[in-house]
Amino acid sequence: MSKFVQQALQKRQLPSKESSLFKELLELYERKLIKKGLKTADAILKKFPEHGETLCMKGLLLTHSGRREEGLELVKKGVRLDLTSHICWHVFGIIQKGEKNYEEALKSYTQALKFDKENLNLLRDAAQLQTQLRQYDSLVETRLTILRTRPHLRQHWVALAVAHHLNGDLEDAKKVLEHYERSLKEVPNYDVEQSETLLYHIRVLEELGQLQDALNLLDVSAKSRAIVDRTAIMETRSRLLTNLGSDDAANAWRALIDHNPENYAYYRGYIERTGGTLESGSAPALKTLQEIAEIHPRATAPKRLALLVASVDDTFEELAHAYLETGLTKGVPSLFADLKSLYDDAAKRDIIEKIVESIRAAADPTPTETEPSTHLWTLYYLAQHHSYLGRHQQALELLDAADAHTPTLPELYTMRARVLKRAGDPWGAVRAVEDARLLDGQDRFLNTKSAKYRLRAGLSDEASALLGMFTKKDAPSPGADLEDMQSLLYLTEQANAHEYNGQLSMALKRYMAIAKVCHSFPFASLAPPRWGILNSVSQVFDDIEDDQYDFHGYSIRKFMINAYLDMLKWEDNLRSHPAYVKAAIAASRIWVAVHDDPSVASPSGSGSQLTDAEKKAKKKAAKKAASSKQPDDKKANGATTTAHEDKGIEPPTPKDEDPDGMKLMRATDGLKRAAKLVAPLSALCPNNIDAWIAIYDVAVRRGKYLQAAQALQRAKTLDAEHPDLHVRLVDLRHRKLEPPSPIGPVFADALKELLPEEVALETYNSQFLQRYSKSPRAVLAVAQAAHILGAPSAEVEDTAFAALGEGADLNVKDTLAVLAFLRRIKSGRADEFRTAADARFPLATAFKTPAEQEELKKAALAKIDDAREVDVAS
Repeated sequence: MSKFVQQALQKRQLPSKESSLFKELLELYERKLIKKGLKTADAILKKFPEHGETLCMKGLLLTHSGRREEGLELVKKGVRLDLTSHICWHVFGIIQKGEKNYEEALKSYTQALKFDKENLNLLRDAAQLQTQLRQYDSLVETRLTILRTRPHLRQHWVALAVAHHLNGDLEDAKKVLEHYERSLKEVPNYDVEQSETLLYHIRVLEELGQLQDALNLLDVSAKSRAIVDRTAIMETRSRLLTNLGSDDAANAWRALIDHNPENYAYYRGYIERTGGTLESGSAPALKTLQEIAEIHPRATAPKRLALLVASVDDTFEELAHAYLETGLTKGVPSLFADLKSLYDDAAKRDIIEKIVESIRAAADPTPTETEPSTHLWTLYYLAQHHSYLGRHQQALELLDAADAHTPTLPELYTMRARVLKRAGDPWGAVRAVEDARLLDGQDRFLNTKSAKYRLRAGLSDEASALLGMFTKKDAPSPGADLEDMQSLLYLTEQANAHEYNGQLSMALKRYMAIAKVCHSFPFASLAPPRWGILNSVSQVFDDIEDDQYDFHGYSIRKFMINAYLDMLKWEDNLRSHPAYVKAAIAASRIWVAVHDDPSVASPSGSGSQLTDAEKKAKKKAAKKAASSKQPDDKKANGATTTAHEDKGIEPPTPKDEDPDGMKLMRATDGLKRAAKLVAPLSALCPNNIDAWIAIYDVAVRRGKYLQAAQALQRAKTLDAEHPDLHVRLVDLRHRKLEPPSPIGPVFADALKELLPEEVALETYNSQFLQRYSKSPRAVLAVAQAAHILGAPSAEVEDTAFAALGEGADLNVKDTLAVLAFLRRIKSGRADEFRTAADARFPLATAFKTPAEQEELKKAALAKIDDAREVDVAS
């Protein structure tokens, strides 16, 4: 033993009285008796002020009591005074774990284990941290140590098998499970823990490719009642028999259909084993589905799948007529959503329209009290049908007729709002959805729908006021409460609303908040820091990621192994969620715009002023923070105990030093932050062309030319004729980049592959326009490329105006994109384009003049005010 360690041990030893007090201190902490624990710690420190372990325990107690900074300083001091104490390092690890700083916490636990190698609590927590950080090699060693320490607990055997599995050592996982099962004695029937373990064992065998062994184990375990989940037995057996190519597979899938005749996956498995496919024109599949429909007449799945496989020339019309008539007679609101996927086949779409029109002609338009009105729901279906096909005027006429028939059906008004939204009239959509909401002011769906449409019209204040009816009254703002409830719908729509209003700094702040990457994510090396100023949707993804921590121990303890492994796989792909992807791309787009034109980051350019609701929320939050007090003694002294030692020591929410997002927008490392945002998308969203375009936009401006070229290569494999890709190819060639060796030759080869040198850019651009002259997005891409190439303004404007040409497949969204481009290049003909677009889309209000827009906004606000009076009265 070294002299240093001997001195540390001597310094750590306490006399008998103080040693007893320290043991009592540990017990008081376990019972969360904070006040008594602090008194006990002070009693020890009065005589031994440099006792490191006591200082650490006092610091931990202070942290729990709300005196975080003071407690953290004491813990650090205690660790410095006794670097060989496992208690000091353990306490330090608890503090770091509470801060979600998992990497540093694991380092502290590792130090603690050097001085107490068989401490079960330390080993267990270290294993959870290693799983959280995906350090599976170390996890195997830790789990093996735990098993050697407590070999009689079966959860430790399973935990070791799971560790091997996560580390990719399936053979070792299998051996551990086999050894564990041989050691079991007198396992009772219907033991859920043993059942889950056997299902997990079968999963391991299946992943190893030992299908027959897996099937044998399943059959034996099912026969002996060792596995209690009957559905899992049937599904696993069907899957194994299918993979083995057994003739019994069809019977197994057929039994599953009888077990649950509404599960589409069962039909797919059965039909594929009987020689059919779930594709249009499959006669064997159609015959099978019709037979099952006769056996299960109340089941909807076989009838719906029959519409999918039936050919137009066969029995589709007859089957569709029966299905539609049943749905319309029963008044099923989701009937169109159910059948919408069939519209990919134009012939089937036309047949459906003809059938519904015939039902409409035959239906009695007179409403009755006892029977559902087929006529009403037929009108509703047809309105959805025509709106989906872009026939907005017809849809509105049908809704007028339906409204005259039954003016009290909320679905009619929400559908009208959707039609108006698609037609380019956000203000009319707000008024329509308000009419729906007033039919039932307590319906949360209708209120949420109304708030969503208000946000899409840029009415953030009004949306917050409405949602405030259903959020906590003591929250700083409705948005803050919705953030706590992880409402991605509200937070993403709010970000979009800021961008719609031209408040780019606030939009960037919200998008960055959505996209902020957590340190514990597997791509931590690519992740940006936890910016304290960001205080919105970030917490949603961070919380989801942090929440998995508790399940590393809970799932093993409760033997929920298969669900746990599925959860880990889902967590590893968490940021492939559409909300994250869209936010990351949007945030990078804004930073690219700031890089290209720094004036965008000026207050006038970003429209970053806070809305009235945000100003009120900020004042309310500041007032609440100023009046906050320390936790009362009763709560601090453990009136309610916590389940985990690190609960209650999370760091407080940092003060928002950038309420309007301007500091974030003007950050000098904006492109670097953007690069960190989009970097994970290359692995998580390899088939998303928008992600590769965003990666290119950032990389080429950062001088990462090879990365930029590779991004375009990946985009080209996905869609070689994509309009956005066309613009980037022109942009890359036009830059005339010549990177130095060794990148230079590789980049040159990549560029030749993307766009051969012998093709002139002007020629390439004009050829693209000739191929896609009827596509507004392609026309816009050509205009953007011409602008990059420095074409005369008149030529660029003429090209953009071609989007309004006869025969162009034009819609409101693409037209708005062209108008935004003309305004961005400060075209003198932007207003001329707006006027032409206004004439082209008579239902749209998005192309009205600013004065007309203001009047429409006032009308929508007046409708909201009227609705608010009704809410107050009720």
